[in-house]
Amino acid sequence: MINLKNVLMLFAFLGQISVLCAGVKVEKNINYTEKNDERRQLNVYYQQDRSPADVIIFIHGGSWSSGKKDIYWWLGRNMARKGVVTVNINYGLAPENQFGQMGDDCAQAVKWVQKHIAAYGGNPERIFLMGHSAGGHLAELINDDPRYFKKAGIVNPVKGVILNDPFGLDMEEYMSEAEKDDSYFDFLRTFSKDPAVWEEGSPLHYVQHSRNPHLIFYGAKTYPAIRIQSARLQQLLTAQKVPSTLHIIKGKKHVGMITQLIFGGNQLYDFILDFLKTN
Repeated sequence: MINLKNVLMLFAFLGQISVLCAGVKVEKNINYTEKNDERRQLNVYYQQDRSPADVIIFIHGGSWSSGKKDIYWWLGRNMARKGVVTVNINYGLAPENQFGQMGDDCAQAVKWVQKHIAAYGGNPERIFLMGHSAGGHLAELINDDPRYFKKAGIVNPVKGVILNDPFGLDMEEYMSEAEKDDSYFDFLRTFSKDPAVWEEGSPLHYVQHSRNPHLIFYGAKTYPAIRIQSARLQQLLTAQKVPSTLHIIKGKKHVGMITQLIFGGNQLYDFILDFLKTN
């Protein structure tokens, strides 16, 4: 797996550029738990005069061991300019945290959004989850495994799920069959060496609980595991009569699937806005 940090940090310095153009406002480093911990903080991108608006909570990737919300300021800005309140979140990373804690963090962030997003013009009844790579795994995990929102003390409020090249939908399958390379051993810090834990951390093992619409993208040149498992998720949802749409993006590799969204005119934004409009 490519470490997204090596590519996306190239753009991070641009985060100093004002996002106030086109009426976009941003409030940064909001604690979504009682602790003052930068790994449990979020940024909100919004237009004060657009209310009530759909809300997207974006969960970043980075192999569960790197990445941060601020790198994706351009996603928040671009979505807010299109009238969608966007919340970029941090969560605990490996090796200090394993996937269960990451899922708890993400669920707590959703809880905060549900309670507070109206103050930013967002509609708490129109919350969508979006994630890339490991962030896609976490979005699908907390959506499908009912333990996460139950532990957070809320009923799942997610209106729909947007997955951009999600990695790890079936970690049990991946860890059982993958080449034992550097990435594999990196993933052990998040999922341990125990196959039972791999299964527990695999969203596809809980997909029977999913009832909300899905929008799924993957790159035609991305990792085989992503192509196989994304298609399987779409098939399982269809079998359960859960609305789902899958787009295969020509010519795109894994990192390119997220960096293309730096450009506000990218076709994925049209797919996302259509998904929000129809759901």
